[in-house]
Amino acid sequence: MISDNVRVRFAPSPTGYLHVGGLRTALYNYLFAKANNGTFVLRIEDTDQNRYVEGAVENLINTLNWVGLSYDEGPEKEGNYGPYFQSQRLDIYKKYALELVEKGKAYYAFDTPERLQELREKQIAEKLQPKYDKADLDLSPEEVKQKLDNGEPYVIRLNVVPGLRVTVNDKIRGLVEFSTDTVDDQILIKSDGYPTYHLANVVDDHLMKITHVIRGEEWLPSTPKHVLLYDYLGWEKPEFAHLPLLLNPDKSKLSKRQGDVAVEDYKAKGYLKEALINFVALLGWNAGDEKEFYQLEELISSFSLERVHKAGAVFNLEKLDWLNFEHLRNKPENEVLEMLKSELKASVYSDKEFTDEYLLKVIEAMRERVNFAKDFINNSPYFFEEPTSYDETVVSKRWKEDSPVLLKKLSDEFEALDNPTKEDYETALKKVAESESAGVGKLIHPLRLAVSGVGGGPGVYDILVIIGKEKTISRINKAIAEIKP
Repeated sequence: MISDNVRVRFAPSPTGYLHVGGLRTALYNYLFAKANNGTFVLRIEDTDQNRYVEGAVENLINTLNWVGLSYDEGPEKEGNYGPYFQSQRLDIYKKYALELVEKGKAYYAFDTPERLQELREKQIAEKLQPKYDKADLDLSPEEVKQKLDNGEPYVIRLNVVPGLRVTVNDKIRGLVEFSTDTVDDQILIKSDGYPTYHLANVVDDHLMKITHVIRGEEWLPSTPKHVLLYDYLGWEKPEFAHLPLLLNPDKSKLSKRQGDVAVEDYKAKGYLKEALINFVALLGWNAGDEKEFYQLEELISSFSLERVHKAGAVFNLEKLDWLNFEHLRNKPENEVLEMLKSELKASVYSDKEFTDEYLLKVIEAMRERVNFAKDFINNSPYFFEEPTSYDETVVSKRWKEDSPVLLKKLSDEFEALDNPTKEDYETALKKVAESESAGVGKLIHPLRLAVSGVGGGPGVYDILVIIGKEKTISRINKAIAEIKP
């Protein structure tokens, strides 16, 4: 049964960009919260100061806002359970670490890095699982006090009792069992006084009243340590749900070596936020039907953890491109118009003026032929400037010896038209073809080449209507003068 007051969190480390796997974790937490009238918390886990990247928090928040995953509590949205930066909660972690020491559930360890390295090498040589050997567990209180008074570097470790079974009823994987024989005496407080992920994570999830911990599969091996911490501190455990790995098409773990993994990269390439969210939602989940096109509100109403798969999810870029096409195709034309204007402003055509009416005609002609807003420009530059060159393959195939003569006659026929429509252009072309005893194709193909420089695109009469009669005639005359097969 789901709690009446669902609270979930996305808890990234500020180490750079937002990985698409992190976006999926954030999305599933967000969807689960919204589907259950719950609260979505953003917590910044910045206790590893060595990996902290300046500006990463701001970038993370901007990226979440861009994709539409607005959090309810977190940085700059203080709720009742802040602060939401772990680096501002160090006294809290120390308090609970000392409580564990007092209970005998944790202990001070004063090992040198050299001794720990020797221990590790020895265990590996003996084909044993590398683990701490509890060497300092039996230090007397007096010995511990003496070492602390002497200022010896120390850590605080979790005291894991061997021979026990730890069970977790995972919302995705079902019942998962662990033996404490395989669980290390995890460091809870590091020698720099900062907590490790494990202690800070559990303390914060408890104090922030998190009801469901939804995170990546890579954290499953850490879960018994977290369960032990809940038990040792006498706290109620949240529900756990571990999401499947994201995989490359070759089934290897998704990594930067095989392509972009940062959400920011996909934004920079022109992917729509709606397409990215739709795509990421389907990486490991479906609603149990064939539906693949979703808006965010539809995802909220359809989402459940029970429909998340156990198996790894393959990151298929072709699917993302298709979804981008579908979302762009379904956008209101005024939104697409603003996107095209933004692209033009950033392009080589930034100094040119185009009316909204003109651009809307371009959008109507090209909408079924583009995956991205920038493709309106890249795929049809002839709407924004006259051709500066002509596709040689098309020239050799379509530009015949009589093409200049036929096009000149066609140009004269167009000249006589008054504010021509598509039908007017088509009638004029057929008239010339008939008078010259030529097939329609002998005129259409060189005409397209003359006005666009290429051999494909929307209907040639659509192009003529959009660019207008004067530009059409001008481009025909230019092609006649310049194309020399």
